[in-house]
Amino acid sequence: MNKPTPNFAFTLMSYAFKLRDLVSPREKILQEVNIQPGFRVLDYGCGPGGYVAGAARLVGESGKIYALDLHPLAIQRVQDIARKKQLANVETIHSDCKTGLLDNSIDIILLYDVLSWLSGQQAILTELHRVLKKDGILSFSNHHMSHDEIVSRVTGGQLFKLVSKGKHTYSLSKREL
Repeated sequence: MNKPTPNFAFTLMSYAFKLRDLVSPREKILQEVNIQPGFRVLDYGCGPGGYVAGAARLVGESGKIYALDLHPLAIQRVQDIARKKQLANVETIHSDCKTGLLDNSIDIILLYDVLSWLSGQQAILTELHRVLKKDGILSFSNHHMSHDEIVSRVTGGQLFKLVSKGKHTYSLSKREL
């Protein structure tokens, strides 16, 4: 089971991400993912919510953003963002693995810079495979892993296959079991 980082460390990380987002807006990365109006998007390991507002704008009122994290402060920050920006299409999930979402219900999963920090990686990938639609995309990025490590770790369990590599993200599709 994963344990959340201490609150102080999470707060420092949140400030660092705010600076990062000023220098390199998250919208550039989200454009690469091709999120469409009406999509259901899962931001798995959402942290302080750097992608939430941008993704919520892209899916529009007819879409939904699910922001999952194991840290209570992450959930609180995303709820604050949703309230302040009046984003009625954002829902938070406090969990370290299970999403509670229906099978085949998600169009795009954002899995950014979190997998390398989590234990039980195969269980997480199995859960993501379960909730992703047949034609859905797992959008993956991790600056702490090499290209070969990303491909082997995410595709090694035979749940996903690499579709393309963009400037910022890898797009993977769901393999049928």
